[in-house]
Amino acid sequence: MESRPPAPVIHGMDAIAAPRVLVVDDEPQVVWVLRFGLESEGYDVATARNGVEALEQISIHRPELMVLDVMMPKMDGWTVLRELAKLPAAERPRVVMVTALASVDDKAKATALGADAYVPKPFDVDELLQVLHGLQKAS
Repeated sequence: MESRPPAPVIHGMDAIAAPRVLVVDDEPQVVWVLRFGLESEGYDVATARNGVEALEQISIHRPELMVLDVMMPKMDGWTVLRELAKLPAAERPRVVMVTALASVDDKAKATALGADAYVPKPFDVDELLQVLHGLQKAS
């Protein structure tokens, strides 16, 4: 499958590639809020409703960042993290878990499986954007 080129973001006279983010969540309202917030910040956003779609979207869009829920149909976020670990490091997006699972054990599991950050639901969009900006700068 062919990957689409990054959308340009215009800053003065220069055009740079917008960072690609994949939002993976089965709740349409969450996807809408995240897409709106991310696009308003200049991100190129792709979405998936479950882990199976997420893995397909990763191969198509090659996102730099991913916002990933845990509890989803077909394939959960834990399994997505395990599958991402099989990819070469250069092909893996930085992952922010955004989930209602907020126990210390859940956070530890996410870290052990390779998540870069963990934001519990309900979340503040501005806080999530700060986390994504931080991960983007660290890349």
